[in-house]
Amino acid sequence: MSIVMQAAEQMELGDPARARLEPGMGPREAVQALLEGGETQDALKLLARLLPKRYAVAWACQCARDVALPLEDRAGSALAEQWVREPEEPNRRAAFEFANAGGYRSIGAWLAACAGWSGGSLAPATQQTPVPPAEHLTACAVVAAINLMAGLDPERFEQRRAGFMARAMSLLGAGETQTC
Repeated sequence: MSIVMQAAEQMELGDPARARLEPGMGPREAVQALLEGGETQDALKLLARLLPKRYAVAWACQCARDVALPLEDRAGSALAEQWVREPEEPNRRAAFEFANAGGYRSIGAWLAACAGWSGGSLAPATQQTPVPPAEHLTACAVVAAINLMAGLDPERFEQRRAGFMARAMSLLGAGETQTC
């Protein structure tokens, strides 16, 4: 199964979106086909999943920098950015703990979850047995954060989301897929 088709399955794309995808499509071609077909939400899901995790988190953080966010949301974004700069376990764990403490109810919590779900363990820090996150969870958190940021201006939701997605398309090079 191609990486595009595997990502489409993991991200639970709808039947209309899946029908637009062909097994030989590259990542950029697949996302573009969905955009051109009006399947924007599914294009966002696929885009977020096909980017390397660190790129996906960096993209969400870049979008957050251009949005007027409250202090708490900025704190979540700062934790995610710290992980992007230094993708080490203590930084991932700090982002994960912030997202958990925020109950995944704010943009900042979802931005932190982007990094927090990138690897490591989802179990409490004191638990010996690790519970690794599913490979697509970072992408799920990115989708949530992007949609919430676009939704800050409901009348311009589609336009804002399209603008956020355009930024990431340049990161989605031929053959560059999320493997970590």
